[in-house]
This record gives sequence, C-alpha cells and structure tokens, in this order.
Amino acid sequence: MTVDYSQRWAWAEVSSSTMCLNFARMAHYASSPRAWAVVKADAYGHGAAVASRAAMDGGAGGLCVALAEEGAALRDEGIVADILLLSEQPIDQSMTIVENNLIATVASFEVADGLNAAGIAAHRNIYVHIKVDTGMHRVGIAPDRVVALAKHIQSLPRLRLEGIFTHFAVADEPAREENSQQREMFDKVLKECADSGIEFTYVHAANSAATLADHASHYSFVRVGICMYGLVPGDGVMGMGPKLLPAMALKARVSAVRRIKAGEAVSYGLKRPVSRDTIIATVPIGYADGVPRKLWETAQPVLIGGQRRPIAGVVTMDQIMVDCGDDDSVQVGDEVVLIGEQGGESIAIREWSQAVGTNDYEIVCGISPRIKRVYT
Repeated sequence: MTVDYSQRWAWAEVSSSTMCLNFARMAHYASSPRAWAVVKADAYGHGAAVASRAAMDGGAGGLCVALAEEGAALRDEGIVADILLLSEQPIDQSMTIVENNLIATVASFEVADGLNAAGIAAHRNIYVHIKVDTGMHRVGIAPDRVVALAKHIQSLPRLRLEGIFTHFAVADEPAREENSQQREMFDKVLKECADSGIEFTYVHAANSAATLADHASHYSFVRVGICMYGLVPGDGVMGMGPKLLPAMALKARVSAVRRIKAGEAVSYGLKRPVSRDTIIATVPIGYADGVPRKLWETAQPVLIGGQRRPIAGVVTMDQIMVDCGDDDSVQVGDEVVLIGEQGGESIAIREWSQAVGTNDYEIVCGISPRIKRVYT
C-alpha cells in the first residue's frame, strides 16, 4: 500500500518555474552550445519528472541520471528526452537500458559486450559514452586504455559510440592545480582518439562548478546539476555566474503549544533548560523527514510569524520543539518555515549545511519522501 502524506502538516514547496529559470541562466552563461540537466537522486530531492520538464522548458539538450532505474522511471513519466547514465551499470541491467532507450556509459570491455548482447537480443542499437578517469579515481577507464575501448565499441554491431566524458574532483575549488591537470589529461585522450580516427558527437566534462569557473572545460555541453536548484556547489565558486534562486522551501505547521517554567527543558535528554518561562511550539517534522538531528546543537532557527526562533531541544524522529520566548500569539496551525522566506526573513539551505558540517547537496537529497512535494 502506498502511504499518502498529503494531509501532513509538513511539506516542501518546489517551484518548477524557478528550476527552469536557473537552468536557462546557467545555459546562457556557459560558453558551451548546449547544456544538459542532472536530475539524478529524484532531482536532488526536488522531483525528477517535474525538474526534467522544467529543464527542457529551459532549453536542456538532454538529461543525466545515475541509475538505470532512474532513467526507466522518467520514461514511465512520459519523458522522451535523451537520458544519459552517468556511470557504468551492472551487466544484468543492460536490457533495462536497451528497453528504455537510455544512453549508456561504458568504462570496461565486459560491459560493452553485455550491452551489445542485449542490443542483439532486442534488435536495437545502444548509444554509449566512454567515461574516462582523469584523476578523481571513482569510476571510469584509465586514459591509456581509452583508444582500445573505443575501437572495441566500434567493432560491436549494436553499439554506437556517441560521446566521451570525465568528471572533475575539485571543480568547486578553482585555484587547485588538479583542475587543469585533469583537463589536460582529458585533452590528451581526445587527441589520441582523433589521431586514431575516432570521433565523438559529444564531449563533456563540466559539472555545475566547472560551468561557473572554467570555460575551457565546457566542450560540447555542460552538465548543470545543483545550480539548477538554486544552490552553489561550494565556497570556491560563490559569487560566480548568474543570479540563482532556491527552488525549494520546507514548511510545516505548529501542532501544539505549551508554556514551560524557568529551569525546565524539552525533548530527549532535557538538554537545554530555559532561563525564564517560555512558550514552546511543537512542529511535526523531524530527522526521519530530513531535519538533521545535529541542528539542535546550534539552536538553528525556524520562522514563525516572520521571526527567527531557535530549536529548543534535541530534534526527534518526527517532531521538533521551538523556543518562542514569551510570544503567546503563536497558535496551533501557524505556518513554520524551516527553509525559505516568511515576513521578510529567510533561512537558506546553506545555514543548515554549515551548521552540521556538510554541503547543500546532502541537505536537499535528504528531504524524505515522507515530505510531500507541492509544485508551484
């Protein structure tokens, strides 16, 4: 049975027009002739189908996902755009790739053979991109084996060698020399392929950070991910590129209000006694919904009535408690903004990521499916 969370007093508002605008601004900023949208991990928690359509409206040349299942899910939603798998998939998923007309990433001879066998069985061709490991050392084929793999792919009757790409490890730190080292290694691979008569329709390397910081890495197209959702990849590229707007707000409603006495505390462990009689508002959202438990340590504020009010105690699985001071105007049903704007005040996702020592990616990807997405 599918659980219906639509009646919960906690939800995320996601603006499809903002995602479209952000993508279009990034595409315009890039020196590349095209830009593709990265919508893996359910579009970083924003909703893959809606984000995909927003990106296409913003001029996207195609879409990128991490898993064959993600590509198949987009096909089930009626998405007909080109969809690239950003990493090599297990051989036993080859038929899923073929049946859903996904562009496969290949970094090994074995996977190339498996895809070809699936194509023969289905009487269909499969377009593939070679992933090159130029220094991140996560996935990809070694640079000195690219030409051999490319020739092998060209020899297989059902594979069509369409593209080649790599991924930067420190693109969000533009001053680091590893960026130019990776790009130079990639350029060397491209030259070796060209000298061997191997041509590619698509050559790509730039993620959001490299799109902002390194125009030399844009090649055939750039891959716009986190920036489409209005977030910046890291401190090193802060202030670069076009103005972006956050596409997601996280909201809830006050579910209970009580007054506690000076010296009392709330939540598990009773860890932060109040210094005076205090109004406490309970809000039905917790770490099972993506609110990091560690936020209680920094007394991260939320917005109620347009005012920043700190979390009062330990974040629990399903609820948080908020210190409202002596403001007895706070009522059950009042809107609570955990991320977003209210009454001229705002709380950015970056506040959360800095408070818990992570990045914006982890915060938005961590917003649970228990939180209904409301699209505006």
